[in-house]
Amino acid sequence: MEIVVGVGRQKSVQEIMAVAEEVLEKTQGIPRRLIMRAKTVELIGEREGYDTEYTAFTFRCGKMSDKTATAIDEVAEAYSDVCRKDSENGKTALHFTPEDASRPSERVQAALDAFSEKVRLPEVWRLAGEQYRSDPVSVEHIFETMVKLKASDVHLSPGELPVFRVDGETQRSDALPALSAAQINNILKEVAAERYWNEFKEDLQTSFNYHQAGLGYSRISAFIKAGAPHVTMRYLPEVIPSFDDLHIPGETMQKLAVMHHGLVLVTGMTGSGKSTTVAALVDWINTNRCLHILTIENPIEYVHRNKKSLVSQRHTGVDVSSFNLAVTGALRHDPDVIVIGEMRDPDTIRSAINAAATGHLVISTLHANTAYEVVNRIVSFFDPVERDLVRGQLRDSLKCVICQRLLPRIGGGRAPAVEIMFNDVKSINDSILMGDTDGIRIGMQQTISHSFLFESYIHKLYKDKIIDLEVARQHTTDVSVLDQMIMGTYSIPRLDSVKGLKDAGH
Repeated sequence: MEIVVGVGRQKSVQEIMAVAEEVLEKTQGIPRRLIMRAKTVELIGEREGYDTEYTAFTFRCGKMSDKTATAIDEVAEAYSDVCRKDSENGKTALHFTPEDASRPSERVQAALDAFSEKVRLPEVWRLAGEQYRSDPVSVEHIFETMVKLKASDVHLSPGELPVFRVDGETQRSDALPALSAAQINNILKEVAAERYWNEFKEDLQTSFNYHQAGLGYSRISAFIKAGAPHVTMRYLPEVIPSFDDLHIPGETMQKLAVMHHGLVLVTGMTGSGKSTTVAALVDWINTNRCLHILTIENPIEYVHRNKKSLVSQRHTGVDVSSFNLAVTGALRHDPDVIVIGEMRDPDTIRSAINAAATGHLVISTLHANTAYEVVNRIVSFFDPVERDLVRGQLRDSLKCVICQRLLPRIGGGRAPAVEIMFNDVKSINDSILMGDTDGIRIGMQQTISHSFLFESYIHKLYKDKIIDLEVARQHTTDVSVLDQMIMGTYSIPRLDSVKGLKDAGH
């Protein structure tokens, strides 16, 4: 990829090369040889190490002005101990070479300054680099570092130290040096099956699952940004965590795991642990029930081994061409439980609802910030003429929505906060049909429902001194409700406080 950069009216060769190097590092990494070209002029900087300054320089010019020719002659004569002039293929070159190439020379710096004062250097250059880092990078070491740091993800970009996500926050680590684009491409080529490597080259992005035996799995995503490769690796343990490991309500989750039919959704924002919660739910079913579990994912993340159940995991794009086709076809594969990686389009949602309505337990994920807004979030995927029908189908098929957030714990780590909506009382059922978000929220708070809001769960985390007050208030949905719960003054709203429910005769 050609990189063109305007450096402006810099005063010296060193300043121009410093600007150029900074730009080049972001796309290709750190080179030992930097090449800059502008019209008939070429500048080359060389060094022995990747973390040292450039020590040797070459200025090469084709057609040049009398002023430039005079400057070359004058500097070559005045600094003959470190400067050498030669001509080749009709071009004149001035070489600045120190006695010791391993370290900068004050004499070379003085010669460069003198030359810079005598010539006008171009403002726009075309950049290239050579001799980037190419030594092999251990993928096992990357996994070991993720395990050691308890990182959920690592990001690899050219010219940057690897960035690990720990407890939801990014941090750089010197566990690996700053990598070059070539090294990142080599890592990707090493861990990707041929079809994914070809996909990356053709589509400039790809995503797949990788197994580092003995350490874990990873969902690897690669893409191009500003002409540079970027690889993200999400860590997934080999042993699927239990409900207790995840610190989510085990009794409630088991209640979902023994259902025979209906739609169960695990929701939350990106990075909230939805996939892990679904994996724990599937693993409990796999361990305790004799069923056929069919998963449809892109890519496959957690890998399930057959226990009491038979688990069939299908990767869209590999085992089947699309989510919708996989969900539609699933009904012919004798499944008891169908797991859909994500509700991502109307066709997939429609097929999932139909599967739940025909006697299957369907488990899927969706991006949403609260459990009670999920109905309208799903309905928004459809054209207005279909929405009443979809609400009616959800009223009959939707059994439970789990929404979760990960909160910073006192003393480090993260604790999940969970909001659960069971479609178990008439007020919630009717509100789903009407698309009444407020009605669902109020119905969730009635004592006859097994549902609960984020506020009550976060309040419990605060009382148990798992999180502090600032974190509790920052991550709750309605701060005023949480504050009233802490003060003991909160009262559950009456069902008839919502207009929609009043009109429905409640």
